[in-house]
Amino acid sequence: MRATVVTAEAGCAKGVLHRHFKDFDDLLVELVHDHAGRVKTRGESLRAGTGTVAGNVTTALEALLTSVAVSILPLITFRDELRARLRQTWPTGLPILTEAAAQIAAYLAAEREVGRIAPDTDVDTLAAVLIGTGHLMYADRRADPPTAEAVHATIATALAGTERKGPGPKRPVPEEA
Repeated sequence: MRATVVTAEAGCAKGVLHRHFKDFDDLLVELVHDHAGRVKTRGESLRAGTGTVAGNVTTALEALLTSVAVSILPLITFRDELRARLRQTWPTGLPILTEAAAQIAAYLAAEREVGRIAPDTDVDTLAAVLIGTGHLMYADRRADPPTAEAVHATIATALAGTERKGPGPKRPVPEEA
């Protein structure tokens, strides 16, 4: 990730960043925390959705994987100090994807509760599969991103056998404790 992308995301000049962060990894930790918070907010919106399960998950994955967040993932993978700092909050996985998997699992669990997902569905495993598959579709930053139709077809295939048809009821968003 180039500094210009980071400064554009932060909405400030490069010099301002050096005054607020001790080093580049410190800035990236804050950026990852910020994006993880956005993923959590999107997860709450996802649980309030009324579309099909495949449509709702497709929308959530597209929002996640077309954002600057996907550009941060290689940095987490290749910067040892950054990974070490992030392990204080996320002991396993890639932080933004780990949070997204948790939010999709919570959404799928809510859908299971209202009968739109089969009662025996392992939502944690299914969420991980959906995140991993979605990430693979978007990971090549040199090619054009996949079309919404391709993403939806992939999600629908992964959900085949678990999804019950129909838009289902609108559910209230759970309040934070």
